[in-house]
Amino acid sequence: MSQTEDLDGSAAPLIEHLKELRNRILMSMGAFVVAFIIAFLIYGTIWDFVSAPICHVLSARGDDCTFQVLAPQDSFFVAMKLAMWGGLVFSFPIIAFQMWRFVAPGLYKNEKRAFLPFLVASPVMFVLGGGFAYLVVIPTALNFFLDFQDQMASSMTSGDQSLANLPSGLVFQGSIDRLYSLVMQFVLAFGLCFQLPVLLTLMGKAGLIGSKALKATRKYAVVGILILSSMIAPPDVTSMLILFAAIYPLYEISIWIIVLFERQAKAQAMADGTWEPEDEE
Repeated sequence: MSQTEDLDGSAAPLIEHLKELRNRILMSMGAFVVAFIIAFLIYGTIWDFVSAPICHVLSARGDDCTFQVLAPQDSFFVAMKLAMWGGLVFSFPIIAFQMWRFVAPGLYKNEKRAFLPFLVASPVMFVLGGGFAYLVVIPTALNFFLDFQDQMASSMTSGDQSLANLPSGLVFQGSIDRLYSLVMQFVLAFGLCFQLPVLLTLMGKAGLIGSKALKATRKYAVVGILILSSMIAPPDVTSMLILFAAIYPLYEISIWIIVLFERQAKAQAMADGTWEPEDEE
């Protein structure tokens, strides 16, 4: 066979893979567009869901759940952002399926069994992280800030008798755009940080890191998680500490999961007669 024929034969599979990749991308984009249109038609329902944690806190304080529009275009752009994220959530199962269908043929059967749990665990952990932020962190942080707001207003009126007849407490009038940004920043930050055990476990499964190394670097992990929390959490100490308190236990859980994998690998190697004492080091 000539060199030209070898090149032609190797180029044909590449072209087929590129065609399949194009088709998978087009199907994913089509699913997103359809989901985006549906989400835009129901953006009011999505907005009610996004603003629910803050509205519950305001209702408990006896305040109205109303928000300001600071610019004429704010409402439209918020609706577009809601539709974008709603479309991404609605179309994610289809997009993930298309990604898996493209990657799966190139994996061996044992590789599929090893990789599939991580593919499932990643969105599950993201939902858990986002749900934790939505149900716990956002109401806690908002209560803290509004209580501080009331204390500040009380100290202002007590220092000036001319303000004594004014209503106590500063009035919270949140911007619709900033409220959206606040909620999504919390949800995305916690959702991404909850990927830590998935990432560490995958690296441990691949043999890139070990449980002993993770145990030996705990103090560095504490500093790193604190720095990460300060970078991705909203700019306040309370949110940073809550994020740290949520992430560090995941680090410890990752260590124990990797320990289980190492024990399974050791037992399998001993059963096969391929275990060497140096492997444990």
